[in-house]
Amino acid sequence: MQMDKKTITRIFLCLAALLVLIWLMTDTTRVQSAWKTVSGLFAPFAAGAAVAFVFNVPMRGVERWFRKIPRAGVRRVLAVVVTIGLILVVLAGVVGLLIPQIRKTVDSLRVKIPPFVARTGNSLLALLDRYPEVNKWVQAHPELTNVDWNTVIQKAASFLGDSAGTIVDGAVAAIGSVTGAVVDVFISLFFSVYCLMRKEILARQSRRLLYSFLPEKAGDEIIRISRLANATFSKFISGQCLEACILGCLFAVTMLLFRMPYVALVSVIIAVTALVPVVGAFVGCVLGAFFILVDSPIQALTFVAIFLVLQQLENNLIYPRVVGTSIGLPGMWVLVAVTVGGGLMGVGGMLLMIPLASVLYTLLGEYTAHRVRERNIPQEKLRDQPPELQTACQKRREKAGRTKKTGKP
Repeated sequence: MQMDKKTITRIFLCLAALLVLIWLMTDTTRVQSAWKTVSGLFAPFAAGAAVAFVFNVPMRGVERWFRKIPRAGVRRVLAVVVTIGLILVVLAGVVGLLIPQIRKTVDSLRVKIPPFVARTGNSLLALLDRYPEVNKWVQAHPELTNVDWNTVIQKAASFLGDSAGTIVDGAVAAIGSVTGAVVDVFISLFFSVYCLMRKEILARQSRRLLYSFLPEKAGDEIIRISRLANATFSKFISGQCLEACILGCLFAVTMLLFRMPYVALVSVIIAVTALVPVVGAFVGCVLGAFFILVDSPIQALTFVAIFLVLQQLENNLIYPRVVGTSIGLPGMWVLVAVTVGGGLMGVGGMLLMIPLASVLYTLLGEYTAHRVRERNIPQEKLRDQPPELQTACQKRREKAGRTKKTGKP
């Protein structure tokens, strides 16, 4: 092999990559520490880029309102301001609807919980009278009923006195963490606004970097996949918001038909938590069932039954149709993506895996079609009911049978 400059450079790069891989596999403590440091530095900018991507979905529609403005700079500034204003108005509307309802619910619960506790205690006493075995078991464990509260209070005071320094240190650390989080939030917001204002320039700079380091064919393919991913993720965000609104309206109408309390509060909570795919609404179900339970246990059971019915309708009909169709992913694979993403990365994995699975589904379909054309597979074999196919062994057996009957090879 001729050792020219290009070959020596490749060997050097391979050796360097091998050394880095060995270091990553052996010195895991330092690798984790370095990763935490680097991720902590870049986390605000990654969050800002994610916020800019989400805001860019409604901003594209807002920019169409101002397309008649001749100056591009003025048009962009107006679009950014109006988009952020609309999002703040929606958030303020949700919070403004929730806070009075939560205050009203807390006041109602404050009045209703003591009688509810008293009724529960009477029911437990009646249960003990009805089932003597349970009463004997409770009497056999006096530690459940005979509690020395003075000793408990003294131990609690001693614990608080000994732990005062630790509590103060923890409070100082918490204040520092909150301050750092606030700073990160402001950095993320400013970076997201910068990305929205200069998104075409950033895209052009990214393409220049891509073509300067990679072959033109590879750059073209990466740009094509990036555009596909951008379209898919944008449609997923729109579909997810639409699906959450549909589910919230369904609960509002159903709860009104069954004359249940806290209709506005529970419907908004379910709509907000439904932004987490498929399983997010269960959080709203737990909260709604708790609120209604204090008011009426029978209605709480009815609410849970209604939730299970509507959740099945949402999981099997609404969600695959609204979200799955918008991103080009069949309903079956939507459920698979949610399950796998949740198992791997929790809630974030659910949100990320559905559009990612759609991109992979599209790319796999394109590659499969290319391979089928390349191998000249007959179209009749790709139909829903392909013709009966014979293996080579079956063909040899039939040929041997004909030879035996006719005596001719």
